[in-house]
Amino acid sequence: MAADSVQKVLFEHEGVFIHPSSEEDVIELDLLVSGSLRIVDKDGDVMVEYRPLEEAVDPSNMLCAGKDSSSVMEWAQCSGERCHQQLETQQSYETEWDMVNAASFRRKPCANGEGSLNHSHERSRGAFSFSVGDLSSVTVKDEGWTFLIFKLKESSPPLPALHFHQGGSREFLDSLGRFALLSEAPDDDACLLVSTTNKALSQSFENLLEDNNFGLVNVRNTIFFSCHTFSLLVDFDVTFSLDLGQKFRKDPYVTTLGGFSKVTNYIFDAFRGTEEQHQRPPEEVADLLGEVIPGLEINQQEEPGFEVITRIDLGSRPLVTRSEPLTVEDWIKHQDPEGRMIRIFHLKQVIFKGGLCHAVRKEAWKFLLGYFPWNSTQDERKALQRLKTDEYFRMKLQWKSVSEEQERRNSRLRDYRSLIEKDVNRTDRTNRFYEGIDNPGLVLLHDILMTYCMFDFDLGYVQGMSDLLSPILFVMENEVDAFWCFVSFMDQMHQNFEEQMQGMKMQLIQLSSLLRLLDLSFWNYLESQDSGYLYFCFRWLLIRFKRELSFQDVLRLWEVMWTGLPCHNFHLLVCCAILDSEKQKIMEEKYGFNEILKHINELSMKLDIEEILQKAEGISLQMRSCKDLPDLVRNILGFEANVSGSDPTDSAPPPAVVSRAAQRQDVCSALHTHLRETSSHNSCKVAFIS
Repeated sequence: MAADSVQKVLFEHEGVFIHPSSEEDVIELDLLVSGSLRIVDKDGDVMVEYRPLEEAVDPSNMLCAGKDSSSVMEWAQCSGERCHQQLETQQSYETEWDMVNAASFRRKPCANGEGSLNHSHERSRGAFSFSVGDLSSVTVKDEGWTFLIFKLKESSPPLPALHFHQGGSREFLDSLGRFALLSEAPDDDACLLVSTTNKALSQSFENLLEDNNFGLVNVRNTIFFSCHTFSLLVDFDVTFSLDLGQKFRKDPYVTTLGGFSKVTNYIFDAFRGTEEQHQRPPEEVADLLGEVIPGLEINQQEEPGFEVITRIDLGSRPLVTRSEPLTVEDWIKHQDPEGRMIRIFHLKQVIFKGGLCHAVRKEAWKFLLGYFPWNSTQDERKALQRLKTDEYFRMKLQWKSVSEEQERRNSRLRDYRSLIEKDVNRTDRTNRFYEGIDNPGLVLLHDILMTYCMFDFDLGYVQGMSDLLSPILFVMENEVDAFWCFVSFMDQMHQNFEEQMQGMKMQLIQLSSLLRLLDLSFWNYLESQDSGYLYFCFRWLLIRFKRELSFQDVLRLWEVMWTGLPCHNFHLLVCCAILDSEKQKIMEEKYGFNEILKHINELSMKLDIEEILQKAEGISLQMRSCKDLPDLVRNILGFEANVSGSDPTDSAPPPAVVSRAAQRQDVCSALHTHLRETSSHNSCKVAFIS
């Protein structure tokens, strides 16, 4: 009979543990029983099965989720009691949400059976199965990880609790919910009552999620977001076809920007033959740029008259010095007894001049990014975290609960998931926080980006966003806090990733204006080499130098920029500082278009962040002191907003954090101003079609 039965596996998850009870296994407390949990269909009867593996597992040195189930901590080698105390000391505001549990473990070697369990006894004792129809309730508990306790309807010996050190409890419950209705017990919110009535079995996914208690909407009305994925950071393959090489030689703008994230040296070496550099005609440049940026129109008509550029004396550039990072003690001194931040403008000045020591970043970044209000008390921030935690996991549940059948009918969701999985697997994999296989940091990175798609339906996910999230998650070590800090950062960076790329157009025009004022001769040289549009700075601006600097230098640069000091658009002055340091080599070596691209690309991981910040601050002070500074530059740097003796940052967000509507107005205004005041090289006038 058994041989003729048809069995279909509906769900399977390995790495589920049974903990030996203290009464039965006093000598072997350090050993866990690892097994596989499955939901199977046997001839129409849905069964839950647990099967232990052959090996025992040593829990020492386990990387797992703590009480705060979305943060990553290391389980040190210590006694069970001490480990439990360490977990209990962790403050958690999200224990009721156990969406992510991640762990890695190593198997404990057993020599000659010494130290191992009696496998035959363990298998007969640990293996069990039951029909879903016989299940009465499932109790969900937390001890730094999630474990489930099953209770059957008929009186029977109690089943052992199943511990999900590697995550998977939510996926199991979601899968179980496809065959039974799980409802919260009225007297115990940790207990899920199981009902397998016909009504429950026939109830659709949409109706199950319409319950206001979950704060979800009908998926039929969600279908999920508009999509405009476009590739900004496509990796080059190591082997290039002859066609691609010819394409690069013919259309370097298009080919380079199509895969600028990893333009390696050998590409350029292959094309540095004996062919002489030639000046591209205006119509060729117009066609190339029209392909690169949607909506770009270049007027090639000759215009009478001469291009008049007034050279402005900016005066001498002041020398500036950098300071030491802000310490924990200094941070605490800027708090009142209730936890409010005080002397905020002075605090931001200190952060701008020296950055933060790493121990302060987890707290300070929440303020710098606007997740925490500067004038909030400690109690108010705890309440805000509880509220934001609940909001985050409601959004996360929306995509976690989508069935495979639904996803097959939602191409946009599939595309987002595929793109995120691809990017996550290659984001900062040399960093210890993300290295290795099945790293819990990668799980959190993936889940945050998927949840952001639910937060911002219109934008969804675009390549490059994982680069912006990675340092934030590294610092926060917490899924919820990292998500909301990422949301605040994306509010600043949003236009960089929009389909029309208004943010990138705006910044490149502004950067060109600043560089033209700062060093007209260098700007003219770049123009003569078809590089006046500064598209070699594209990646710098798109992901804020993330791939140009070492990981630690990125942390320093970002926290300095988030202060909003010493002016608006300080990141553009960082670009100017880098170009100012490289202009001599570029001009003396008479680099052409391809050589300039190669040289800028080779600066990656070779830049001195402190030297760059010094020079950028010096440029800011130099321009601020110029009495004849053009209005266009004043508007770009926001000098008019700074009134002597005032403290505009105590109650307002940093200047860089403005509404998206205001940003769009600034884009249009600056574009029109730029077109009135400047003309391009070779009588090519640039205009953007709105």
